[in-house]
Amino acid sequence: MDSPDTPLRLTDRKRAAILQAAIAEFRSDGYEATSMDRIAARAGVSKRTVYNHFVSKEALFTAILDGLMQTSEAGFDKPYRADEPLRLQLLALLDAKMRLLHEPEFQDLARVAIAAGALSPDLARTIVEQLGKREAGVAVWVRDAAADGRIETGDPLFAALQLESLIKGFAFWPQIAMGQPPLSETEQRRVLEGAVDLFLARYAA
Repeated sequence: MDSPDTPLRLTDRKRAAILQAAIAEFRSDGYEATSMDRIAARAGVSKRTVYNHFVSKEALFTAILDGLMQTSEAGFDKPYRADEPLRLQLLALLDAKMRLLHEPEFQDLARVAIAAGALSPDLARTIVEQLGKREAGVAVWVRDAAADGRIETGDPLFAALQLESLIKGFAFWPQIAMGQPPLSETEQRRVLEGAVDLFLARYAA
């Protein structure tokens, strides 16, 4: 006889299959060309099952982005510590961000998201909100360091966005928008250290 949690496990397996099928479809054919019918067929489930898990293609796509970032950003929520050097903390915090930006799957989905967002302002807003939630770790760190008097800023969110931009200007936008190759390990470290040093030169108390 099946255990009481067997249906839950089956549901989880179907959800995982849908997500993997959707990732493959979005990466290969883009957002507009991907349909819930094709996702269902690839996942081996009915279209009704897909909609039972995700109310729309937009919801499915944002769930994929969210799940990818949860997996890739292990350690990205490192809290501020008053007893540790600022530079070492920031380098550790942003190292996870750099790893995420170099995930091939994330890069492919980012390109899909940008192309889809250009055609759908509503989807673009949803994606920006989703990404903003995942990038809150840096803003929280800056806010806490400012509250402790070690960072001088009246606008922690603005300062955090500046720091993010210093990294993405080298390790995201050239690769996503201009087809530049990923940064080497040496280049990644140079970008991280340069961004952190510039940030601290401006904001360290």
